[in-house]
Amino acid sequence: MSAASEPPATALSHVDAEGRARMVDVSGKADTARVAVAAGALHTTAEVLRLVRADSMPKADVLATARLAGIAGAKKTSELIPLCHQLSLSKADVRFEFTDTAITIEATAKTVGPTGVEMEALTAVAVAGLTLHDMVKAVDPAAVLTDIRLVSKEGGKRGRWSRDARPAERGDGGEERLGPRSAVVLVASTAAAAGARSDTTGPVLAQWLSNLGFAVRGPVVCPDAQIRAGLADALAGSPALVVTTGGTGPSPTDSTPEATLAVIDRELPGVAEAIRQRGAAAFPLAALSRGVAGLAGRTVVVNLPGSPGGVKDGIAVLEPLLDHLLAQVAGDGEHEAIP
Repeated sequence: MSAASEPPATALSHVDAEGRARMVDVSGKADTARVAVAAGALHTTAEVLRLVRADSMPKADVLATARLAGIAGAKKTSELIPLCHQLSLSKADVRFEFTDTAITIEATAKTVGPTGVEMEALTAVAVAGLTLHDMVKAVDPAAVLTDIRLVSKEGGKRGRWSRDARPAERGDGGEERLGPRSAVVLVASTAAAAGARSDTTGPVLAQWLSNLGFAVRGPVVCPDAQIRAGLADALAGSPALVVTTGGTGPSPTDSTPEATLAVIDRELPGVAEAIRQRGAAAFPLAALSRGVAGLAGRTVVVNLPGSPGGVKDGIAVLEPLLDHLLAQVAGDGEHEAIP
């Protein structure tokens, strides 16, 4: 039985037979490599997002301060959460991204030991988020820290668990309904990353994928010059799908296709060409898009142009293909022959 399909524990580990709180004895458990990833978001105003990106807040170095606070929080988890074990962390990392309405937070904690590091990753997100709140409250006292959650963990006898790989559920009629697949929406736009303009493509893609039942991360916005790093980050969690928007034209700063070709193992030229042809049928300049599509391991990566029309064309092409494509890539069961 895989880790994702194991039944949940039926007893609370931190409560003894008499109902009293206790620290779990892990002395008999083997040391293994343990990793946990957690996430959250601070929802705030467009003005705060602009100031943080420009490092112009009244309290400067907002992200650097919050990152250090999150790392310190991870290291002090056993002092903050009464029944947590003291762990020797081999890594504690906190990263931030921007959407149109929030600063997203992701923390990774690693150790080698007899117990997991979920609480360390979650504490890092919480402390980093609270520090962000403290840093921006002079401009936006109504900022809201939300959605602090465990994203994935691995190590120990249960192996790997991922929030995006929940077991199948049963409908009212007993039919199997698959849990949500995972997707990342990545926007390459120097102007949007700097807060100089709003991104109008990423939210559309995220909503479309969410409506199709995907667990969506993003839109994650990065400058054109950082698209390689953005793709590496998007692929780190092995999602089923990564859709990029922007950076596909002939401009000297457009480098999304080159960054994509550097990470994929095989191309899907028919997908990219179908998107180009659909756009060019109504807007001849769409033929200038250099977007590519391909496979990075078992992740499908598709480049879309950075315009609302280009995203609309991409959705129209991808929607009828997506289920079949992802099933083939995952090696799930029978599929129709492709001529």
